[in-house]
Amino acid sequence: MKDTEIYNKAIDKFGEKSQAFIAIEEMSELIKALCKYYNRSDNSNKEKYKNKIAEEMADVEIMLKQLSLIFNMDYRINKEKEFKINRLEQLLL
Repeated sequence: MKDTEIYNKAIDKFGEKSQAFIAIEEMSELIKALCKYYNRSDNSNKEKYKNKIAEEMADVEIMLKQLSLIFNMDYRINKEKEFKINRLEQLLL
């Protein structure tokens, strides 16, 4: 089964609102992991926090894709990303 099929099945099974709230929860967990990495890590535990950041980033990416499907926004998101990357590139010149 393709990723998109799995995401759509999750949306159908759990509902759009539920998946949107899970996305919010996952983003907050990523924020927490990043804060711990920068505020609490020293050289002895950096890898532990990096693993947690990777786990939470994966969760967020999965949920962002579901939000994109819920709101039917792939095209809009890609246009916004293109605009923002171009703007970033200009800032770096």
